[in-house]
Amino acid sequence: MDFNEVMLARNADFARTAFSPELKMMPSTGTVVVGCVDPRVDPADVLGLRQGEAAVIRNVGGRLNKPLLETLSILSVVAKAAGRPDGARNLVLLQHTDCGIIGCHTHAPALLAKHLGVEPNELDGLAITEPYEAVALDIAALRANTALPDNLVVSGLVYDVKTGQVATVVPPAPLRGPAE
Repeated sequence: MDFNEVMLARNADFARTAFSPELKMMPSTGTVVVGCVDPRVDPADVLGLRQGEAAVIRNVGGRLNKPLLETLSILSVVAKAAGRPDGARNLVLLQHTDCGIIGCHTHAPALLAKHLGVEPNELDGLAITEPYEAVALDIAALRANTALPDNLVVSGLVYDVKTGQVATVVPPAPLRGPAE
């Protein structure tokens, strides 16, 4: 049996035992989690998310980039149209240790620079050799983005692929406080 057949068999089991037709299109917690495409770091598994609790977006490195910001904007419009006037209320950035983007940084710098929307000479500052710093940089970039609502709660987490533990790097807080 090839893996596609395995997945279809698993889906049949899911449809029989775990499918919930009453779930809504919008996450029940108002949460969007952004994570990396690395298969070791599935945010739903790592964070114990239940079906329907959060929207999960995965990209290379779990990094902030123009397509991600566009996706967040679209989700905000969809949320308002679906009856949630405040849109997503909680945005979690989840990065991880031992990220493969480090190899991309040295083997495909032009491609990675394009993906992240920077010049190739800016990649050193964005390399995820230190994910704790990278997630803090991305949260700072979110705070500078005036297209996102001020009251959006943002946080930054790092998953350790050797221990399975998640550490809070940036605690949950409104994107911009009333003093800003």
